[in-house]
Amino acid sequence: MSDQKKEIFDGVAQRLKIEGFNVVNRDETRPWGGFFVIDEDQAQQFANVYFEGLNVEDLRISGKLSPKILIVAPKTRLSWQYHHRRAEIWRVVNGTVGVVTSDTDEEGALQQLSPGQSIKLKQGERHRLIGLEDWGIVSEIWQHTDQSNPSDESDIVRVQDDFGR
Repeated sequence: MSDQKKEIFDGVAQRLKIEGFNVVNRDETRPWGGFFVIDEDQAQQFANVYFEGLNVEDLRISGKLSPKILIVAPKTRLSWQYHHRRAEIWRVVNGTVGVVTSDTDEEGALQQLSPGQSIKLKQGERHRLIGLEDWGIVSEIWQHTDQSNPSDESDIVRVQDDFGR
């Protein structure tokens, strides 16, 4: 792992600790960067800090929400993907990132999102997060859409992937 990547991850970990969040998973192994998973019991606290006090009750589809922080490296792309059992909300914390969305397998136009900007992704909507010139840090809340079968990391349908996954 590069020193810069380690520095970014350690900085985010420190920030989350200061903010009082319980990190339940830290993954630095993704070819595009990685993520932190926050305790689901802290969803409202997470929304208060990272989504300007958005009321999590308004976000609940099936009763379960999962907060995460995504870290995307410069000039890398997550897979062009969608999910069967979740919708997502992203809000840029640091850096400028690219987002591509579409209701079909054909990629739409690149949108640039700056810190403070957010996007809502519907269940089944194709999407891709893209690192542009600098490291991007994005807060994310998963909205689980199937109460009996909550979404997890395996709930990814990859339409295209730069890393052959």
